[in-house]
Amino acid sequence: MKDFNQLFGATGIANVDPFQGIMVLVCLTLIYLAIKKEFEPLLLLPIGFGGLMANVPVADIAGPEGFLGIIYAMGVKNGLFPLLIFMGVGALTDFGPLIANPKTALLGAAAQVGIFATVIGALVISDWVPAIDFSVQDAAAIGIIGGADGPTAIFLASRLAPDLLGAIAVAAYSYMALVPIIQPPIMKLLTTEAERAIEMRQLRKVKRVEKIVFPLVVFGLCALLLPDATPLIGALMFGNLMSESGVVDRLAGTAQNEMINIVTILLGLAVGSKLGADEFLALETLGILALGLVAFGFGTASGLILAKVMNAVIKEPVNPLIGAAGVSAVPMAARVVNKVGMEANPNNYLLMHAMGPNVAGVIGSAVAAGTLLALLGG
Repeated sequence: MKDFNQLFGATGIANVDPFQGIMVLVCLTLIYLAIKKEFEPLLLLPIGFGGLMANVPVADIAGPEGFLGIIYAMGVKNGLFPLLIFMGVGALTDFGPLIANPKTALLGAAAQVGIFATVIGALVISDWVPAIDFSVQDAAAIGIIGGADGPTAIFLASRLAPDLLGAIAVAAYSYMALVPIIQPPIMKLLTTEAERAIEMRQLRKVKRVEKIVFPLVVFGLCALLLPDATPLIGALMFGNLMSESGVVDRLAGTAQNEMINIVTILLGLAVGSKLGADEFLALETLGILALGLVAFGFGTASGLILAKVMNAVIKEPVNPLIGAAGVSAVPMAARVVNKVGMEANPNNYLLMHAMGPNVAGVIGSAVAAGTLLALLGG
């Protein structure tokens, strides 16, 4: 009987608590959205399953010595995975739409308003809620969620607020994956049917030399003006240069496929490891999630509003929807813009136009992170 009691005491049934049950339902919901709704399954499926493993009683899979804990330490805690992801994103990204229509860079910059608005919001909440105590560094790391850029959020949090890294990573990647749910209502609220139906003319063909020079120029400017952002910008531009140079196809192909796929799996599981009930169901974590949602909304709205302002001063109108793509969720935000645009006008193909502010947003969020790191990192 003693042996039986000892064996039963080691089972999950004997050790599970209601809060773990809640988190299991949350993780199953993420998996459902990935499989049934196809909401960024490359992110939500590993995050959801990682969360299931993190809530297994007794096994301590997400602990320092556990499977997920080891993955977290080897690539998230030290900021390595975000840089590798940026390299892969750079190799996959065509900066042609941004080069062909440089004014769309303003829309990418406008979307970063959400970052700085959330920094202020985090400090205000810290003053109003006694149980929450965010420092300026914490607020800066939380604010970067507004750029809808998971790798940048992890990179900055690992340097400014390592104790909040897990919650920030979960919030950033969750909202990136839920772009198709979060953005359309904001887009429709701030634009009219006629504005959403605006057609834009085809972009000019960008020369190969322009695409080769662009990453070198961007990296050079970053190195001269904001060195703290060079790890992110450098990884992004190096990946893009490999792809555009045409002379290292094997390396570019590896960055676009094997490397980014492996890192995405590991990063998703590592982020999911922070969905454990003991960490996730805490007031600070819930506050970060709320702030992240507000930040994402601010970023989306800022891009839309600037696009409407631009239409008041330029001759050739832009479809305001492309302003929503200024957040860094690439290419998810651009695809959502294209979908909403086609709902208003079936002949409205906005994908390539939206990619301009979308990739500008990637650069913008990295620059914003570098700015915050330069101001607060010391």
